[in-house]
Parts: sequence; structure tokens; C-alpha cells
Amino acid sequence: MQIVLLERIPKLGQMGDVVSVKPGYARNFLLPQNKALRATKANMERFEKDRAEIEARDLDRKTEAEAVHKKLDGMQFTILRQSSSTGQLYGSVTSRDVVQLLADENIRAVRGQINIESVKILGIHKAVIALHPEVLCTISLNVARTDEEATRQAKGEVFTADGQQPAPQNDEIVAEEVFEEGHEVDLEAANAEIEVTPEPVPAPAPKEEEMEIEAEAETPPSNDGEEDDA
Repeated sequence: MQIVLLERIPKLGQMGDVVSVKPGYARNFLLPQNKALRATKANMERFEKDRAEIEARDLDRKTEAEAVHKKLDGMQFTILRQSSSTGQLYGSVTSRDVVQLLADENIRAVRGQINIESVKILGIHKAVIALHPEVLCTISLNVARTDEEATRQAKGEVFTADGQQPAPQNDEIVAEEVFEEGHEVDLEAANAEIEVTPEPVPAPAPKEEEMEIEAEAETPPSNDGEEDDA
């Protein structure tokens, strides 16, 4: 379907561009939202006639969006949810929740302006809001079970669903957890309790001269003298 854009549409075109889109996308989104018109001869003439007014309205909207951007960009919102022992939420956080958060700040938005993946675990997550086709802002969603956890989570701490920090691995034992503060360790007493069994040291191999002397000592005496007397 051929349409003429009434505002900038990301990855599609600028205001006044005539583009081709799928009929469903035009009928279900662009036309109902007054973001485009069918590219008929009558609509093209109407657009050119009202173009200056359309551009002026768009500029006003952009100015308002930039003012909201200064207030909203980088803000962090707390969302309290129940979760399982593994941190999986009972349900999820969606664009509908973000719209409600913005409404509480007197900022009007619709779900189509919110770009967020469905949040299903505890933690801090990002959401991008299109205040205007050319003005985007990013907010953080601090999803926790309690306000206390949310505050500590915002400082960088990580919690499991039961509010505890993850236990260290077996090979990563923290020293503070092994020795209490102010406790002195008696190293001599500790060493005395350790029995060390020395490994046997092999005897050195005998030298060649010593082997010859031992061989001579073991040789029996000769009987030649006795035979001569006989």
C-alpha cells in the first residue's frame, strides 16, 4: 500500500515521504494513529496544502518532548512484585506498567511508545520511551519485593528472592566469615595440633670402591696350602 507520512517513522521515512508498506501495518497502526495518509491524489494535494501547519505542530510536539526528556531521562522507578525462590516473578512487568508509572508523573504515553522486553525476574531493567519520533529517553525499572530491597539493589547489591545475598562458592570463602573481628589465632597451638609424618628418605647408593671391598671380604680362603702338606 502506498502512503504519505505525516511524521518521521523510524526505519520507514521522514515527513512527506511516500512509501510502500504492508496493508495490515497501514490499516492497524499508521492510519488510525494519524501518522500517515493513503497516497491518493486528493490526499497528496491536501498534504501539500497543510504541510506548513503540519510541520509547525510537529515542531511544537518535539519541543514538548525535549522538555519531558530533560526530566525523565535516566530516572529509576521502583516496581514491587512477588516472586519465587529463584527470583522468577509471579507474572511480568510490561509496557502497561510503564504507562502507569508515567501517568503517576503526569506524563501521558501509550503502550506503542514503550520499548521493553517482558520482565520476568527481579533486578534492574531498562525501558526506552519514544516521546517523539526524534526524541527517545531511557528509564530504569527497579523490580524488587520490598522497598528496602529496592534501595539496596539500586546501590548495586544483588539479592535472591528471599532477600539474602547469594552464598559464596566453596573455593571463594570470605575471610571475614571465617574469623570473627578481634579474634586472635594462636598459631603455635594450631601447629601443635597438626601431626606431620615425614616421608622416608631413601639410603644413598654405595660407591663402587665400597662394593669391591665387600666382595673381597666375602670371598672364602684358598685350600692350596693344605694340599701341598699332604
